[in-house]
Amino acid sequence: MHHTLQNRSALVLGGGGSTGNAWLIGVVAGLSDAGVDVTAADVTVGTSAGSTAAAQLAGATPTELYADVLRGAPERAGIPAAGAVARAPERPVVDHLDRTRRIIDSAKDPADMRRRMGAAALARAAESDGSWQERWHDTVASRFTARRWPERTLLITAVDAETGDPVVFDRRSGADLVDAVAASCSSGLPYPIGDRWYIDGGYRCNAENADLATGCERVLVLSPFGGRSLTPARWGNRLASQVHDLRERGSRVETVYPENRHEHLFGANAMDPSSRSPAARAGYGLGSELAPRLAEFWNGGADAGGDAHNHG
Repeated sequence: MHHTLQNRSALVLGGGGSTGNAWLIGVVAGLSDAGVDVTAADVTVGTSAGSTAAAQLAGATPTELYADVLRGAPERAGIPAAGAVARAPERPVVDHLDRTRRIIDSAKDPADMRRRMGAAALARAAESDGSWQERWHDTVASRFTARRWPERTLLITAVDAETGDPVVFDRRSGADLVDAVAASCSSGLPYPIGDRWYIDGGYRCNAENADLATGCERVLVLSPFGGRSLTPARWGNRLASQVHDLRERGSRVETVYPENRHEHLFGANAMDPSSRSPAARAGYGLGSELAPRLAEFWNGGADAGGDAHNHG
């Protein structure tokens, strides 16, 4: 099967909450410090926490961002502005996961799930005073210094809350970079851009949206959730299915997951600021360890990328 591939490389940054963001930064920094610069990808796909990481990497080096996380600095480090998060909010995360599971269980397919998620978010918005919109914009803006879309292709995922349609923002979409990231990270309440409302890009096609790397010769997927999904396998939108489809279209793909011993940093603890440093260190160690193999893959080694790298 012959396919024409338009771009050489794609970096896919998956969703995974605040700790997932820190882990992504750690992996990219570990690779960078070992001489593998994945930030120079022709195409970068960012979803939810991965969209924040992508915007952060557009305005600072991986090494700087990693140091920020370890320092606990709110600026550029992906931590909400002071006072936005009190103690580790495990219960709200669990409650959100429970609501999400109930909606998925009641949905007949991905499109129905997206519509139901959007309707639930809009209903919550209708019960609020609307003040969260400006607060959320300012919180997201505090996380990175870049205010312009990068010249390299950056794709930020979201879902239209009213129609359930998948949405991809880029520099030609007319959306401000901060607004695009705020929409991609908006999992509980919808975020407005113009006259439309949007919810988290993780509802588009699992937490990775690696399908958007179609047409790239080499695709590196960093997945804080390890390819896990709350959606049924029969829907065919899990990461394994995305990777299979990419390979069928001629791409070589590597996936990087957190090691099993670090899984406690994600899930219910995904929004715990105190877990960010351990998550970043875990990512950095993994990036450093994988650098020799991924250097060959990223630079176009003939035999690299035959199998997804399910580390852990």
